[in-house]
Amino acid sequence: MKKLYFTRHGQTVWNVENKICGITDIELTEEGHRQAEALGEVIKQSDYRINEIICSPLVRAKETARHISEITGIPLRVEPELIEQCFGKFEATARDGEDFRLAKRNFADSYSGGESMMKLAQRIYNLLDRLKEDDKIYLIVAHNGISRVVRSYFYDMTNEEYANFGIGNCEILEFEI
Repeated sequence: MKKLYFTRHGQTVWNVENKICGITDIELTEEGHRQAEALGEVIKQSDYRINEIICSPLVRAKETARHISEITGIPLRVEPELIEQCFGKFEATARDGEDFRLAKRNFADSYSGGESMMKLAQRIYNLLDRLKEDDKIYLIVAHNGISRVVRSYFYDMTNEEYANFGIGNCEILEFEI
């Protein structure tokens, strides 16, 4: 069975400040750079057998992927479809705000100018369908919102589980395709 790996970018200032980044292009902190380098070392020493790294075009994911690629020698490609979900009116607001927590359960809502969960899922599911078609093992470097969709592609989740799912910075997930 073929594997697919997913990681979230390293720490950003807005992660520290508990703000929703969305499509706002936020840089990594020094800790975020260290996390990415440490993950690169873990992957280099592992038996993941990753053929290609694909990443979001946002700087926090591109920099994380660049560190991993430079350490491991695995080729890197920017994949525009992996850009984080636009959270519209919620961008730069508190991640744990009650309004946002409830809004994440409304899959057709586009947050007053953002992107709905349904449209996001279509975008990511289409990409995952294409990745299944070749023999490569990929590492996806993207965002917390994207991690929810990727997980839901492989596992059934209730709306509440989906809305509450998230991973830490530079945490790696493994899926079988």
